[in-house]
Amino acid sequence: MVGRRRSVFNVSEALEFLNHLLVDYPLLPFLIPVVLAVWAVERWIFSLSNWVPLVVAVWATIQYGSYQRRILVEDLNKKWKQVIQNTSPITPLEHCEWLNKLWMEIWPNYMNIKLSSRFSSIVEKRLKHRKSRLIEKIELQGFSLGSCPPVLGLHGTRWTAIGDQKIMHLGFDWDTTDLSIMLLAKLARPLLGTARIVINSLHIKGDDTTLLLMPILDGKAFLYSFLSTPEVRIGVAFGSGGSQSLPATELPGVSSWLVKLFTDTLVRTMVEPRRRCYSLPAVDLRKKPVSGVIYVTVISASKLSRSSLKGSPPRRQQSYSVDGTLEEHFDDKYLQTFVEVELGELTRRTDVRVGSSPRWDSLFNMVLHEDTGTLRLHLYESTPSNVKYDYLASCEIKMKYVADDSTTFWAIGPDSSIIAKHAEYCGKEVEMVVPFEGVNSGELMVRLVVKEWQFTDGSHSSNNFSLSSQPSLYGSSNFPSGTGRKIIITVVEGKDLTVNRSGRCDPYMKLQYGKVPQRTRTIAHSSCPTWNQKFEFDEIGGGEYLKIKCYNEETFGDENIGNARVSLEGLVEGSIRDVWVPLEKVNSGELRLQLEVVANTGSGNGWVELVLVEARDLIAADLRGTSDPYVRVQYGSLKKRTKVMYKTLHPQWNQTLEFPDDGSPLSLYVKDHNALLPTSSIGECVVEYQRLPPNQMADKWIPLQGVRRGEIHVQITRKVPEVHRRASLESESSSSIKAHQVSSQMKQMLTKLETIIEDGNLEGLSAAVSELESLEDMQEEYMVQLETEQMLLLNKIKELGQEFFNSSSSSSLTRRPSRS
Repeated sequence: MVGRRRSVFNVSEALEFLNHLLVDYPLLPFLIPVVLAVWAVERWIFSLSNWVPLVVAVWATIQYGSYQRRILVEDLNKKWKQVIQNTSPITPLEHCEWLNKLWMEIWPNYMNIKLSSRFSSIVEKRLKHRKSRLIEKIELQGFSLGSCPPVLGLHGTRWTAIGDQKIMHLGFDWDTTDLSIMLLAKLARPLLGTARIVINSLHIKGDDTTLLLMPILDGKAFLYSFLSTPEVRIGVAFGSGGSQSLPATELPGVSSWLVKLFTDTLVRTMVEPRRRCYSLPAVDLRKKPVSGVIYVTVISASKLSRSSLKGSPPRRQQSYSVDGTLEEHFDDKYLQTFVEVELGELTRRTDVRVGSSPRWDSLFNMVLHEDTGTLRLHLYESTPSNVKYDYLASCEIKMKYVADDSTTFWAIGPDSSIIAKHAEYCGKEVEMVVPFEGVNSGELMVRLVVKEWQFTDGSHSSNNFSLSSQPSLYGSSNFPSGTGRKIIITVVEGKDLTVNRSGRCDPYMKLQYGKVPQRTRTIAHSSCPTWNQKFEFDEIGGGEYLKIKCYNEETFGDENIGNARVSLEGLVEGSIRDVWVPLEKVNSGELRLQLEVVANTGSGNGWVELVLVEARDLIAADLRGTSDPYVRVQYGSLKKRTKVMYKTLHPQWNQTLEFPDDGSPLSLYVKDHNALLPTSSIGECVVEYQRLPPNQMADKWIPLQGVRRGEIHVQITRKVPEVHRRASLESESSSSIKAHQVSSQMKQMLTKLETIIEDGNLEGLSAAVSELESLEDMQEEYMVQLETEQMLLLNKIKELGQEFFNSSSSSSLTRRPSRS
């Protein structure tokens, strides 16, 4: 078998060799018959000399040897080309017409749709923060890149290398006239009205408009950027914006503003050395992230020198090592520096350290409100004799969520190279040594840990690459505006809040969700206060943020010591989220919040019974050290009040109020009554009742907010008629009789009031007015009870009517077969 295989191989090789000879020597077919003829003459006619076969054999051997050498040379040339392409810093230009042909085929139905969706979100975010002076508000209404894609590699493409990093140079030219970006602008004074702005053409071109593509992380992603700033031209058309709009005339300065906005965005995000990242994950979990929590640790810096960081020729100490090589030492032992960490509007600062290689090991909790972010690290010099800090240098680290639930980090390395790291799951630590930009020396070591990513569906990814069904703190959901649910915010505590110059901190917080403001009480002399106060809001859809402002209470105007914003979308019922939220626009401070969402259980068929029992330890509002307290109760749009208890800090009301149960917030405002002067507040609170079991009373003491001390004792019950009938309906005297009795008492009190006025008795006048107000509130209370009873009666009549209709229809159906 082996011999047969070898013979077959030899025959095929001989045939290939003969074909090669025919190509090199076209006259060989004519030579073979001649040789055969000579051989026939020699064989049968006369004998030739024996050297002719020898000459033919030698010639054939030489030709076969040259053929083998040619095959070997071609194989070596192929391998050498591959080595050159992989190791050469520059490859020759290659034409790529095939790429543009493929680009044209996939552009209309894939790339246009995908890129339009991606760029529209970027444009919306940029328009929110950058507006023209003529425009008060601008809204994106439509976005399409058209049917004409950009031309890639018009003059060819080539590869270069910086160290181990391969870079592809690809020509870029985009000139399209069927672009469609529609904007609706609300114009500012003095124009007023609305106008429609349509961007219908785009021109991106230049003498050296080259797009750079840089694969990183072994092909898991690539960075892209322009080699230089391209020339940008935009065609803009103006139209009317509907009712109360301006005519379709050009708005001055808007075209140039759009060009500047587009160019600035390119320069800041994707012109060298700024690069954007496109990930190529093996798995797509189809989760849309909205924010994340990142722990940033500023570890240390090295090679710092004041002169080199400020741009002067660096003063370096040179020495020779043992092996004779020249070494440079950066020695600035009196340099005092700190690092400011910036992520969006959130900033934090390290402590001041001394020396050319300071070490901080400062950990910061940072919040990212998007799926991408830029972490900026600024180095400052702190001079004890100078009030102002001197800026030295800065560097950037960019981060991006990847669809397989991992995170990519990248930064600018030495000589514009690339530093890239990849965290496969949340909780994995990544360390990066990043050089400072635009200076001769200095680098910073940073450790990054992504604690979690939050998604639009309310879930979040945490440690060990697991997807949790817990609610998202910063996510968004699909709930429409006005969901009917209640959001309960518990302000638990704070830590490391900013103190004033005297070292004192009396913090309180203001919360606003939609148009509803709330305020915590002030905690005296504490930079780590504990509030444990709950606030309730009606849930709003559409990505509405909870806005938090923290203040330090002072005598001559309160000082702002930090802001924060938290999205309450994506919360899940039955789950409480406990989070620490860092304060923005300050160097330190965090707040601990507990977030919960509950369904609005108000049914409209029951009522809420509130018993205001007493209060204790109220503050003194009068100069004599006492107060005249009463309680004003607000339930939705309904308002009621108790009677006034004079000259006491421990009043007892024992007064019952009732409201129809519609899920509205129940607020209590404790006031100090004054006959002539305006009333003053001595505390307020919110009473929670939505999660109470039906017909079960909750007895609680509630601390008053906005004051230093004071508590109020209430008893709250959610009454449901189907479970327990009202005692007032079973009693002999109905609410209507009570209302008539109150009316007669009010008439008597008016008569008494006329007598007091004639006598000029001011103290009696104050007491009479207070009693009259109490009677008026009682009358309003009974009127509400009458309305509730009327509503219950109407519902019962409807139920009876429905039962009667169902019984009559069923009886008619049973009669029909008998008729047939």
